Amino acid sequence: GEASVKLNQAIAAAGAPPRGVTVTMRGEIPALQQTLLGLRTGLLLAVLVILLLLSANFQSFRLALAIVLTIPAVLCGVLLMLLGTGTTLNMQSYMGAIMAIGIAVANSILLVTFAEHARHEGRNALEAAQEGAYGRLRAVLMTASAMILGMTPMAIGFGEGGSQAAPLGRAVIGGLIVSTFTTLTILPSIYAILQRKASI
Repeated sequence: GEASVKLNQAIAAAGAPPRGVTVTMRGEIPALQQTLLGLRTGLLLAVLVILLLLSANFQSFRLALAIVLTIPAVLCGVLLMLLGTGTTLNMQSYMGAIMAIGIAVANSILLVTFAEHARHEGRNALEAAQEGAYGRLRAVLMTASAMILGMTPMAIGFGEGGSQAAPLGRAVIGGLIVSTFTTLTILPSIYAILQRKASI
């Protein structure tokens, strides 16, 4: 990735090629660019599919939207961790971001489902949100903690060739730290706002 930037700069500095001459990169760079484009597209499609599936599952676009709104927190956590550790945005870190999104969405679904049960039992949206966050606190923390602790050796880069997989572990850890905080504090507020006028 770094080499392609330097090559593009060198080609641009050489000026426009003569008429009838084209400059094309070969080797690993086009394959890398195609892979990263595929991962970006896959990430966007995953978010869209999650939104549609959750809308069908909950029979509510608002609840699906509340859950999907935790995804920006995951991406912020991933980017902050990569920035803090001096890690590049590469194929491994993209895969880590997708993993972190999956776990964060699963935790959010748990909380929203629990809150919906409480709301259907007669509590208002704010009380239901509080009960959902309190009731799923231990489950969310256990899931996130297990994943973070499991990814720590990978993120540090232990073992032979560990530095190659380190971006994946760092992305997962960063995404989960921020998303867990968001799921337990901000998601209940979003749920309460979106469901305050919903009928039982």
